[in-house]
Amino acid sequence: QVQLVESGGGLVQAGGSLRLSCAASGRTFSNHAMGWFRQAPGKERELVATISWSGSSTNYADSVKGRFTISRDNAKNAVYLQMNSLKPEDTAVYLCAEYHLTQPLGVPGYWGQGTQVTVSS
Repeated sequence: QVQLVESGGGLVQAGGSLRLSCAASGRTFSNHAMGWFRQAPGKERELVATISWSGSSTNYADSVKGRFTISRDNAKNAVYLQMNSLKPEDTAVYLCAEYHLTQPLGVPGYWGQGTQVTVSS
């Protein structure tokens, strides 16, 4: 079955950077779009960024545009989220997700367990 394992979370000061990684296994990674979502305590899960199967198309939530960058390495079955200029409001559990299609359409079919990101002020 599909497994998604996130890593790279932690505690960082405001203005700092973190790079999240998500290792995928279980099916042909390059056939599927990927996404990063986040969920803060008491809030709904929100989309952070998506990337198409080839990496040629990316999309970002307005709140992270210009600060976060999503990328993928199909040879390593991995997707990444580079987070710069972090703010306290970026504090959340960050989850990796795999879509059924080559483009990020509909609801992702698989989810990772998440990695905690905490930004102190």
